[in-house]
Amino acid sequence: MQYEEIIEKFELLKNPRNVEGMARFGIRPKTKVYGIAIPEIRKIAKEIKKAAPEGRASLSEAGRDHKLALKLWDLKIHEARILAGFIADAGLLTEKQMNKWIKGFDSWDVVDQVCSSCFDKTDFAYKKIFELSKRKKEFEKRTAFTLMACLAVHNKAMKDKDFLKFFPIIKKSATDERNFVKKAINWALRQIGKRNKNLNKEAINLAKEIQKINSKTSKWVANNALTELTSESVKKRISKK
Repeated sequence: MQYEEIIEKFELLKNPRNVEGMARFGIRPKTKVYGIAIPEIRKIAKEIKKAAPEGRASLSEAGRDHKLALKLWDLKIHEARILAGFIADAGLLTEKQMNKWIKGFDSWDVVDQVCSSCFDKTDFAYKKIFELSKRKKEFEKRTAFTLMACLAVHNKAMKDKDFLKFFPIIKKSATDERNFVKKAINWALRQIGKRNKNLNKEAINLAKEIQKINSKTSKWVANNALTELTSESVKKRISKK
């Protein structure tokens, strides 16, 4: 699928009613919004990634799709940026390109989709978290905690000690009252705590520490996490690991 075809596809799929619904869920980006559902964007991504009939080399295919992703990002269209995350190649993404995209984040769904489909697979995702957690802007800071959550789910090779290094950051940031930051902090804590028995125990202890902080936000982060991490369903799930 060519660049021009993607734009035509967006025009055909645009849904003004969905744009209104997105706004009710806090999705109000500064970029142009077509109101296209995520499953539809995933379908477009699959079409783009289909192997060429002549069977070109995989590296060539990845490079082609990655260049297209960078071009789509620069369109400043909400759905194009999500699509860019779906087709970008994490192995080809540079830290400079990642920084550019992060600075352009203007809604929580773009943050989450790009992190879970691309950023968390880069070689520098782990180290980037420590830098991003110090950022001032809401969506840039959210990226740090979204990456923590995504790594907890997707990166099976990471050790418990690697996740424990995130705990001081989670505790320090737990008083951040901004909606999209505090929710990502809570998400990160819950996902890490669901990874295995040891991290579940450590995450529960951390949540209890956060619970003692004199802050309405930190208490919400802690209480919400504890409800899930101490639930029977989570206990059963991690007992099988």
